[in-house]
Amino acid sequence: MHPNGHAALVTGGGSGLGRATAERLAALGAKVAILDINGDAARNAAAKIGGLGIACDVTSPEGTAAAIAEARNKHGAARILINCAGIGPARRIVGRDGPQPLDDFAKVIAVNLIGTFNAMRLAAVDMQTLTPLDDDERGVIISTASVAAYDGQIGQAAYAASKGGVVSLTLPAAREFAQFGIRVMAIAPGIFNTPMVAGMPEQVQDSLAAAIPFPKMLGRPEQYADLVHHMIENRYLNGEVIRLDGAIRMAPR
Repeated sequence: MHPNGHAALVTGGGSGLGRATAERLAALGAKVAILDINGDAARNAAAKIGGLGIACDVTSPEGTAAAIAEARNKHGAARILINCAGIGPARRIVGRDGPQPLDDFAKVIAVNLIGTFNAMRLAAVDMQTLTPLDDDERGVIISTASVAAYDGQIGQAAYAASKGGVVSLTLPAAREFAQFGIRVMAIAPGIFNTPMVAGMPEQVQDSLAAAIPFPKMLGRPEQYADLVHHMIENRYLNGEVIRLDGAIRMAPR
C-alpha cells in the first residue's frame, strides 16, 4: 500500500518518533491525524503538515474512540495506524525506599501496552469495513516495541514488560486480522535521539552512541519513519517485529 490519499492515525505524534512518522506520511500524501496526550503538541505538529491534531489519552476507551471518530469525520476511516504513544520512567523493583509502588508499574503497562491495544482495536473496527484495495489489502497497523523487550536493563522492569507485551501482541493480531487484509507489525527501536535523550548532557549522549556497534550514532527519528514507510509499502511483511538498533544489545545497567 502506498500512503498517498489514505487516512492515517499516529498516536504519540506530537514529538519524537511519532512526529517524524507523521511528517513522513504527510509528505507521502496521507491524510494524517496526530493523537497525543499533549493537545498543544499534537495541534502544533499537525499544523506544520496540514494534518489534524487531537488531544488523546490512549488509556481511555471513550477518549480514544472519540479521537478516532473525530479523525474519521475529517479524513474518513484510517487505513494506517502507527502506535508511538509511550512512556519510559526508570525505577527499580525494590529501591532504597522499598518496593516500587504498584501504581507506577500499572501506569507504564496502561500507556505502553493497553494504550497500544486500545488504539489497535478501535482502528481495526473501521479498517475491516473498508473496501479492499487492488491487492486485497484493507489496512496496516504498526506498533512501537523496544529493544528493552529483549534485553531490558535494571530499572526497566515495567518498561520492558510493557514492550514485551507489544511484541507478543503482534503475531496473534496479525493472524486474526489476516482474514480482513490487515497487516500488523512492530518496530523495536534502540537508542534514538528523541527529546528525552536530547535533554541529556552531550557527554552522556556521546557515551550512549559509543555503545552502539555500528553505526556509532544515536538513531534519528527519520530512520524510524523510513522503516515505517517501507513496512507500509512492503505487503509481504506481516506479523513481524523488526529491531532498529545498530546491533546494540543492552548491558544489565
